Amino acid sequence: MTRVLLVGSEEVDLRAELFSRETARDALATFQLREPYRNCLELETISVGSATSLLNDLNWYLVRFVDEALVLEPSISDDEWLSRNLAAQVRDGDRNPAETDPLLKMYGVEANESGKELVEPMYVARTVDGVPEYDLRDVDETLVVRVTDEEFRS
Repeated sequence: MTRVLLVGSEEVDLRAELFSRETARDALATFQLREPYRNCLELETISVGSATSLLNDLNWYLVRFVDEALVLEPSISDDEWLSRNLAAQVRDGDRNPAETDPLLKMYGVEANESGKELVEPMYVARTVDGVPEYDLRDVDETLVVRVTDEEFRS
């Protein structure tokens, strides 16, 4: 199953904002939502196409309440997410799935008494040795996101 992760903006309660609006609530009603990180919502869909379609349906809310929308497609990688833009390029056939991995955005994951939280993203390029180490702070784990050239440069 393809997974979608919505990373809420720091100044909002993502779940409350989405479920206080009828259209977003209706769009999410058929999905089982999880909160793997503070102020993040995760759900499963059947494909990259359905994931990007859902994100397009929710775009008005994403612009206002979400910092990042990510897609995890197991046929591409079991543990590296795709940015929304990269997932759309794969869906549209503009990017070969095998060519999605050189440019990365890495989040640190910190665990505290209230659960796990995504912290301080950094941009890195994959090397011949693999994914560089996250070095912005000491963290328990990382969340790796494959990004487009444009996202990497911005």
